[in-house]
Amino acid sequence: MWRTAASLLSSRCCAQRHRCLLDATVRFPSIMSSGINNTTLPILRTFSSQDSNNEADYLCVHVFVSVKPGTEKEFLQASLENARASSQEDGIARFDVIQQIEDETKFMLIEVYKNKDAPAAHKGTNHYAEWRKRVEHMMAEPRKAIKYRNLFPATSAGWDYGNDIVLE
Repeated sequence: MWRTAASLLSSRCCAQRHRCLLDATVRFPSIMSSGINNTTLPILRTFSSQDSNNEADYLCVHVFVSVKPGTEKEFLQASLENARASSQEDGIARFDVIQQIEDETKFMLIEVYKNKDAPAAHKGTNHYAEWRKRVEHMMAEPRKAIKYRNLFPATSAGWDYGNDIVLE
């Protein structure tokens, strides 16, 4: 979905029917500084107000990965492909890939599952099996996972990608 920045900023839909998240100042800094009246920007994420009332008892898994020096780009490419496919799974609310700034061989995968069966379903997918096969030789040490329960946001709207969103 695309709207002009002026219509987005003047619209009352965000306050009444939908909550729209748009990080235009980060994603489009030159547009924001040069004037935005007729600039078309993507709406990155929209939620129905009904979604915000769904309590989210989600499982959050932080997977810590150290790769061998020189394999960072290859690991990132494989992990982004896996994350793209994973974010489409019904049981996954979020699947984030982040890289440490000070040491680019360190990554973290942040996996947020909607129910207790979702991790096993994820591990049973073809894209996960392919990812494991592709990155196995890149590991400097075994991956470490720590499981958390979410406390905030307490609703699904704070976690779920939603429909018709742009992730890249």
